[in-house]
Amino acid sequence: MKRGHRPDYLLALGVSVGLALLLGAGIMALTGHPPLEGYQLMLQGAFGTPRAIGNTLAKAATLCLTGLATAIAAQAGIFNVGGEGQLYLGAMASAVVGARLAGLSPWLGIPLALLAAMAAGGVYAWVPAMLKVKLRVNEVITTILLNSAAIYFCTYLTNGPLKTMERGISSGTDAIDPAFMFERLIRRSSLTESIFLTAAIAFLVWYVMRKTTAGFQMKLTGQNGRFAHYSGIRSDRLAVGSMVVSGAICGLVGMFEVFGLHGRFITTVSNEFYYDGMLVAMIVRYNPLGIILMSLFFGAMKIGGSAMELNAGIPSSLVVIIQSIIIFFMAAEQGIVSALRARHAQRKAAQTLRKEAQE
Repeated sequence: MKRGHRPDYLLALGVSVGLALLLGAGIMALTGHPPLEGYQLMLQGAFGTPRAIGNTLAKAATLCLTGLATAIAAQAGIFNVGGEGQLYLGAMASAVVGARLAGLSPWLGIPLALLAAMAAGGVYAWVPAMLKVKLRVNEVITTILLNSAAIYFCTYLTNGPLKTMERGISSGTDAIDPAFMFERLIRRSSLTESIFLTAAIAFLVWYVMRKTTAGFQMKLTGQNGRFAHYSGIRSDRLAVGSMVVSGAICGLVGMFEVFGLHGRFITTVSNEFYYDGMLVAMIVRYNPLGIILMSLFFGAMKIGGSAMELNAGIPSSLVVIIQSIIIFFMAAEQGIVSALRARHAQRKAAQTLRKEAQE
């Protein structure tokens, strides 16, 4: 994001969020629900209790990681739409390692599971990246197709060769060693110790993308790959490396779900987490700091929307509508900025005419 365009972009983003919330209030009013009460319940559901805060932060962390995974690939001009499949494979690999290494010290077992998740996600992202740079195969198509392949493959393993023999578990792998589980930081919430790893990864991605030569080269490659190539930048290598890192982060998200919440691989390990994170990243133009902030906003809406539906009967699908409206308005960012500039110019011209008339 160019510095000269940042104020206009932030203004457009603020206007988009405000209009989305205003239209959401109108929908609530039309359906017979008081808008102020609805948004108050949403805030209470997201931040009203320690458990709610924990759930909001946990959701925001997932959105943040998946958003950053999207951003670090897009920065280098390659689009990873296959994060959901990479997440599944990372979850499966970590679950298998966590179960097979039962009895090992957590200081060894957890890092090995973490590496397995990163390797599974990274290798699966490497395949479409190589097809892109070597054969010029569109990575959007290949990653979408590989998503389904990974999910179906993990489902087959869960219900076939790796299915647990434990009673009461209809679909899932063997449980990981309980000693490997991340501790919950807030009782009865989804917030676990993985939040600290999430914070470290977010800082590292921000630092690489904004403060290093590699980040500058990635940005240059994404903006103009041909110019970057003739400038001596190994753009193909950067694209592949960025894609592998993106897949590795997605694999970590799967590992955090297994080791933080489920204790084993289950077929519902993800509820399209990557697509939500991808939308967050696209809204803020892949800006890492913007992804962190927008993840918190969307996380609060997701968690607060569920509480709003439970306590007031307002459908939680309203949150999806608000998100869609924000995306719609951000797609029309140039028009919003032009309209605001024209209105500002008209006001300035009117003030000038008044001053001249008074003189």
